[in-house]
Amino acid sequence: MTRGRAGVPSGWAKVALGLLLLGLCTAPTPGDIGGCGQPPEELDPGVFFATKKNIDCERCRECGLRTERCSEACDTATAAETEFPDGCVPLVHDGEVCLRALMIASCDDYATYVTDAGASVPSECNFCPRRTGSAASGER
Repeated sequence: MTRGRAGVPSGWAKVALGLLLLGLCTAPTPGDIGGCGQPPEELDPGVFFATKKNIDCERCRECGLRTERCSEACDTATAAETEFPDGCVPLVHDGEVCLRALMIASCDDYATYVTDAGASVPSECNFCPRRTGSAASGER
């Protein structure tokens, strides 16, 4: 950077610095669609649920969990789900984030995901949360 009087950047240096800052501030942030060089693409439910079923089985075995959900996940005769709920259209990136969260969850957390009564869902996998109250009925 060239310096003008008393160490102050010259006019051209200020313009160059301003353009650099503008470029950094307007670029997509990691996680934004396109931020990782990934175009928005709908998540294939068959691929997603089959992969999730495999992860569930692996984690159940790894954590020593014995629930009905674990048995279903490890049963090769039981087919994985093949559809998301009506109106739910998650993107590939959403599925990747969900599956990664399942793979790194602690065994204590995983036990809450596969319990037979009142199982929870990691927030990363809650693609289309159910609406409750007046929002579900279309009232405002």
